[in-house]
Amino acid sequence: MSETIVGVDVGGTFTDLILLEPGSGGVRIAKVPSTTDNQAFGVLSALDSAGATLDRVASINHGTTTTTNALLERKISRCGLITTQGFRDVLELGRRTRPNAYGLLGTFVPLIPRELRVEVPERMDADGNVVIPLDEAAVRSAVQLLVDAGCESLVIHFLHSYRNSSHERRAAEIAAEFWPNRYITAGHAILSEYREYERGTTAAVNAAVQPVLHRYMDRLQSELKDRGFAHDLLVMQGNGGSVSSRIVAETAVNTVMSGPASGVMAAAATARAAGVDQVITYDMGGTSSDVGLVQGGVPQVTAEMDLEYAMPIHVPMVDVHTIGAGGGSIAFVNDAGMLQVGPESAGAMPGPICYGRGGTKPTITDANLVLGRLNPDRLLAVDNPVTVRHVREAIEREVGAPLGLDGDAAAAAILQIGNNRMAGAIRMVSLARGHDPRDFSLFAFGGAGPMHAAALARELSIPRLLIPARPGITNAIGCVTADLRHDYVNTVNAPLAELDIAEAQAILSAQIDEGRRTIDREGVAVEQIDFLHFADMQFQGQTHMLTVALSGPDVTLEELQRGFDEAYWNRFEVELPEIRAVLVNLHTAAIGRRPEIELSRLAGDEQTESVDAAKTGARRVWFEGGWQDTPVYDRGRLPRAGRFAGPAIVEQLDCTTVIEPGNGVNVDPLGNLVIEVEE
Repeated sequence: MSETIVGVDVGGTFTDLILLEPGSGGVRIAKVPSTTDNQAFGVLSALDSAGATLDRVASINHGTTTTTNALLERKISRCGLITTQGFRDVLELGRRTRPNAYGLLGTFVPLIPRELRVEVPERMDADGNVVIPLDEAAVRSAVQLLVDAGCESLVIHFLHSYRNSSHERRAAEIAAEFWPNRYITAGHAILSEYREYERGTTAAVNAAVQPVLHRYMDRLQSELKDRGFAHDLLVMQGNGGSVSSRIVAETAVNTVMSGPASGVMAAAATARAAGVDQVITYDMGGTSSDVGLVQGGVPQVTAEMDLEYAMPIHVPMVDVHTIGAGGGSIAFVNDAGMLQVGPESAGAMPGPICYGRGGTKPTITDANLVLGRLNPDRLLAVDNPVTVRHVREAIEREVGAPLGLDGDAAAAAILQIGNNRMAGAIRMVSLARGHDPRDFSLFAFGGAGPMHAAALARELSIPRLLIPARPGITNAIGCVTADLRHDYVNTVNAPLAELDIAEAQAILSAQIDEGRRTIDREGVAVEQIDFLHFADMQFQGQTHMLTVALSGPDVTLEELQRGFDEAYWNRFEVELPEIRAVLVNLHTAAIGRRPEIELSRLAGDEQTESVDAAKTGARRVWFEGGWQDTPVYDRGRLPRAGRFAGPAIVEQLDCTTVIEPGNGVNVDPLGNLVIEVEE
C-alpha cells in the first residue's frame, strides 16, 4: 500500500474509523458517538479524532446506515408510481402473507400510497411480446399528475419488463422531459427478474431512499472537499463491495444493510488470512447484533431479504440475520412479569446509564459493568461519569426489585436473557439451514461481541473463537478491504431441455460488458476486474431455488445440469432425475480488485516479550460460577504466539474480551486471539 486510506462505518451508537498510512506507517483508529440527525457530523468528528490530514488521503470508503434507517423510520421521499393498467395494487396485495405467524390482525403501510399509484395502458406478455402498445399521452398525463401531487421521486414499473424493457425505457424518456429532478427509477434497471411484486417493491425502495442518500452524499462530499479531500468518496453496498459516490444514488437500494455486510467481509478476509475457512460471524454493537456465515472463505450471499414485513428487497446482499440485541438494549420487566432484553435500545443518546448522558434504563452494557467485565475508567464517550454503585442500584430498582433479585443477580439475569436471544440468532444461520455449529469457528467482533462470544460458543458447542486484532472497528476495516462490486441478474425461466444455451451465454457476456462499463464510469483505480457467475435453478413446479456457481460465460447445458444435481444433493440428499430442471436466473458479479492491506499491521508493534508483561492488574469478575479474581491484560502488548488461560479480561481501546474459566488462548501471527472453548 503506497497511499493513505480510510475506512469509516456509521453504526447506531458509534462511528468507527481506521486510517492506514503508507508503507509500514502507523494505524490510527477512532470511535466517536454517531450523530443520528446527520451522520456526516459523526464521520467528520471521527476524522478529526484520528488526526486525518485529508489532502494526504487517497481513499475514503464509507459504510452508512442512511438508507436502512430511512426505511425503518419511514423518513423517505414522497414517491409516485406509474404502472400497467389494472396493476396499481400489486405493491399492496403482495403475497397475502401475515405480519404475525398467529392471529389475523396486522398493519401494513405501502411505501407508495394508493393515490400516488397511477395506471397507463400498456402490456407485455410473459415472453416479452407487445400485447398493448404504450399510451405515451397517458404517460405524460400521469407524470404531470404526480408532479402536481408533490412527488419527489418516480417509479416506472410495467408488467414483464424484465423480458422486454422497451415500454419502461420509453416511459422514463418521456418522464425525464419534465420531471423536476433526476430521481426516476425504472424497475428493470434495478432488478431484471420475474415476480412483479418483489421487483416493484425493490424499485419502490430505491426511489424512496434515492433523494435521501443523494443529499447525504452531496453534503458529506462537499464537507470533505472543503477540508482538502481531492478524491471520490467510496460507499459500501449490501453485497459486500463498494461503489463510487458519484453513481451510488442511481441504485440506492444496494446500500441497504451495507454496515453489517462490511463486517462480514472483514471477517472473511481475516479468517482466510488466519487459515480458517468456516466461520460464523457475530457482530454485537450498541444497537443490534448481526450474524452471518462464511463457508470456504466466502460470505454467503442472498437475493431474498425482507427488511421488514412486506418489504422484500431482491438485490444480492451478504446474508446477515439481525436482531435487536446490542450493548444498548434496554432490560425491563414486561407486563407478564418476565424479564425482557431489547429490542428497544438506548442508542447513542441518552445511551446506557454508565455513559452519564441522562440514561435511566438499564442495558446490557450496564450489566457488564456491574459484573466487572467492563472497566469504568476505560469507557468511551462518557459525558458525566457515574459510579458502579449508582448503576447497580438502578438495575436493582428497575429489574431486581420486581423479580426479587439483588443488583448483581439482576445484572447476571440480564446477560443470560440477552445471550439466549443472541444464541437464537446464531441458530438461525446455522442449525436452521442445515449447518452444524461444531464445524465452525465463531468470529466475534463489534464493540460488545467479544464480551459475550465465549458464553455463546459454550451454549452452541462451537469449539473455537477467533477475535480479530481490532474487533471494535471491524466494520470500518471491512470498508478498507472491500473491492468494487456490481451485480447483474436476468431472468431466463426455461427448462434445460428447452434452453437455448447460446442465449444464456449471450446474457452472461452482456453482464460482463455492463460490469466493465460501470467500473470504468466510477474512475476508481483497480488492479484487475474479476467476474463471478451464478445460476438460480429449481425443479419444474417448485418455488424454492438453489444457486449454482458457474465456471464462466461459456457455460454448457451439461455444466448447468451437473451443478444443479450436486447442489440439490448437498442440500437435501435426494435425487429426482424424473423431474426437469429449470434455469430461472443468470447472475454475474463484476469485482474490481483494490490493493490488499496487510492485516498484520492492525495489531500494532507494542508487543512485550511475555504474557505476564502485558498484565495490567486484576479485578473481581462475575462468571457463571460466581465472582472470581481475574487478571487483566493489555491487548496491544500481548506477544505473538503468547499463550494463557482463562479466567481473564483483555482490554483495548475499542473493545473488551472476556475469557471464561478453562478456555485456552493463543495469539496468532496476525495478532488474532484464538480461543479454545472448554466443553
